[in-house]
Amino acid sequence: MNNPGNPEKSSLCPRDPGDGPIFNDLRNAAPDVTAVILAGGKSSRMGGVNKALLKIDGIAIIEREIAILDGIFKEIIIISNSPDSYRFLGKPIFPDIILGKGSLGGLYTGLKRSSNQRCFLAPCDMPFLRSDIIRLMLSNMDEHDVIIPRINGHLEPMHAIYSKKCIPIIERLLQSDDLKIIHLLDEVDTYEIAESSLKQFDQAFDFTMNVNTPRDLEMASIKSAQITP
Repeated sequence: MNNPGNPEKSSLCPRDPGDGPIFNDLRNAAPDVTAVILAGGKSSRMGGVNKALLKIDGIAIIEREIAILDGIFKEIIIISNSPDSYRFLGKPIFPDIILGKGSLGGLYTGLKRSSNQRCFLAPCDMPFLRSDIIRLMLSNMDEHDVIIPRINGHLEPMHAIYSKKCIPIIERLLQSDDLKIIHLLDEVDTYEIAESSLKQFDQAFDFTMNVNTPRDLEMASIKSAQITP
């Protein structure tokens, strides 16, 4: 099994399977959107190991994410209560404004700390982000409060774009300890990216894969070897 090892920034860069001619006009064209990476959680199914620093092909998962996001967003921030673990990345790091509120609390902190009106949200354990799919989502923002993929009948709230207009509703949910992001979607203008549109770029929907267990890490390493030429 891979392990985080010495957290030195890698000089390697993962191949982005979504870096093709489609949507190239949207490269670096997200000045009003901040990428927010949530780097929290106990990683209990990974034996307490920091999932963000687990390596696939010699590159930490969070570094793989940043390599993709850097080509799209001018601002990338990390939400973490363990900032020393991520200083080597050279990105702004913010602790949770309200502790113990899970991903919804992390989203709230990201929206509050972002200098832009919208945030693209991703967890720290998603090694196969694709620029073409993120750009597809950006191209559908319009005036919607949330832009989110739907796959196999399920929404993907941890790979979505959120507007600061969601903040008052999130605050109410946090106050009532209703911590499911999916409940936010019932109260805001939500635009769903259809599975058929996503499948044009990623037939297997690998972009939503999370590394939660040692078996997930093994499978991700196999997939990465298949993607890398």
